[in-house]
Amino acid sequence: MALLSKKDTNLILDPLADNNPITIQVLGICSALAITAELQASVVMAISVIFVMGVGNVVISLLRNVIPSKIRIIVQLVVVATLVIMVDQVLKAFAYELSKTLGAFVGLIITNCIIMGRFEAFALGNGPWRSFLDGIGNALGYGVILVIVGFFRELLGTGTLFGIPVLGDPIAKTGLYSIGYENNGFMIIPPAALIVVGILIWIQRSRNKALIEEA
Repeated sequence: MALLSKKDTNLILDPLADNNPITIQVLGICSALAITAELQASVVMAISVIFVMGVGNVVISLLRNVIPSKIRIIVQLVVVATLVIMVDQVLKAFAYELSKTLGAFVGLIITNCIIMGRFEAFALGNGPWRSFLDGIGNALGYGVILVIVGFFRELLGTGTLFGIPVLGDPIAKTGLYSIGYENNGFMIIPPAALIVVGILIWIQRSRNKALIEEA
């Protein structure tokens, strides 16, 4: 017997492609623009959101029958805030410099509309297992875009990946000539992230015409 049914599998796969939170639903754009100048920061943010969404969806699903309707948003905020504080403390304990690089954007996971949207639209109406899969799927869809954008921004912006030079050593003067990779400063500013995300949206819609909205 298959571990996952077709419906369960779609909960994970759909957000990776035709229902991606960033490129299709256009959610979570702020963090995609702000923290993707470095691939390492993009990966850590993606892992953080996977943890928060996966665990958060399960908690909200388990509480769905006892949460009074009038305070459900407050309860959701308390759950996600608790998980985000846990992530923030782990980063400060084991990756302090990286936590400073991410800055306030770890805390802003609390108000990430992808997370609150999945709590409200899915976890409140489904069981823990399916809610977990939905949270992991949407977080992976979000994380994949962050990693792709971070990859190209760091590679083209500084010629490095995870801080390691891959396009030659940093620019060096040797007589009348320069050798190495000269940084592309445009790629490390937020507008470059918007351009990369736009290219990803264009590629996705070019491959699947059903995603193109009617005029």
